[in-house]
Amino acid sequence: MTVVDTHLDRRWEQFHTWGPYGLLGVGVVLALTTADPHAPPAKWYAAWILIAAAIALQLAWHSTRPRGPDRRRTPSRTGTAYYTVRWALAFGLTYLNPFFAFYAAAGYMDADETLPGRWHRLGLLASAVTVAGAQAGGVPFHGAVQWTVFAALLFANSGLQMVVAHLTEQEAQRARERNETITELERTNTALQQALDENAALHAQLLVQAREAGVADERRRLAAEIHDTIAQGLTGIIAQLQVVVNTPDRDQAREHTGRAMELARHSLGEARRSVHNLAPVALENDGLPEALKKTVAEWGERTGVRADFTVTGTAEQLHEEVSATLLRIVQEALSNAARHAHATRVGVTLSFLGDEVILDIRDDGTGFDPLTLPARTSAGGFGLDGMRARAERIAGSLTVESEPGHGTALSARVPLVRHDQ
Repeated sequence: MTVVDTHLDRRWEQFHTWGPYGLLGVGVVLALTTADPHAPPAKWYAAWILIAAAIALQLAWHSTRPRGPDRRRTPSRTGTAYYTVRWALAFGLTYLNPFFAFYAAAGYMDADETLPGRWHRLGLLASAVTVAGAQAGGVPFHGAVQWTVFAALLFANSGLQMVVAHLTEQEAQRARERNETITELERTNTALQQALDENAALHAQLLVQAREAGVADERRRLAAEIHDTIAQGLTGIIAQLQVVVNTPDRDQAREHTGRAMELARHSLGEARRSVHNLAPVALENDGLPEALKKTVAEWGERTGVRADFTVTGTAEQLHEEVSATLLRIVQEALSNAARHAHATRVGVTLSFLGDEVILDIRDDGTGFDPLTLPARTSAGGFGLDGMRARAERIAGSLTVESEPGHGTALSARVPLVRHDQ
């Protein structure tokens, strides 16, 4: 409730409390001014007795009015008794002098808060009878004309009061609906604020989780990059140095030493590139087909295994993330073939098929049962799990076909995302 509403309620409460006193006082002053000095003493005694009773009634009623912010009464038996007694006193005073109809008009002010339900309208009608009687010249009536005037005035007064009462009830109903709407809006705003607070907390939590997931994903990616570059390069260096140690041929030792040095330089370049942006050195100046061709050829020369590379379809410049992923998968597959498959021939095929790229790696090695692969240990490589994770990271997939004694076939299928997209 606003300050203005509180002020108006206080004024209205004061009017309800002191209004009957004022109207009674107006009636007393006008009655004394217009009184017949030759009236019988009994009439004067009756008038003063009724005035005293009216004042006592108002004082008693005023002493029982509620206190507090909301002082409005609700209809009750006590209120009905008060209204009835006041009407009787007002009717008696008006019978003695029509100017006491001012006091009878007090019934128009508080019928809504003293009389319940249908008695409310009956109370207004009773007050209208008293007022209309006074306006018609006072009771008792003398002649049909006065009765006719009384009827017309009663109709006018009661009709006007009924209209006012109806409008008042409608306004009260609208006020109740307005208060209910305000209350509902307050509840809705409170619930909305709670939802906003919860959303803010959830958003913060999601940011933390996303940051943690990003850190974990970057760690896995960095570990895979190190495995595919530095670890494989060191493995190749160790293999070449083992040949040097075990061969008495100085020319052959010199050749393998040169290969070891070349692998060391290549691994150093990969390490530096990983520190900067983890992009493969092989893709720095070449597209994916050329980088795969060189990688396969160098691997075949280093291992002594026949390795063939083929491109089908119209080659396109791929997005660097797609190119890097496919290159790493080939490097891992070739590393596995060298360490585990004991293959004599390896074939790598890169196929451009409209909206996707397919990478196939086949070997004629010992093969294995994909269902019985041991879990990766801390000393092992990333293997099939790492290759599959790489493909899935760019919305691709990896399938494996192998069986003991019949070689292995890997197929990575990824979306074709061009360099400018």
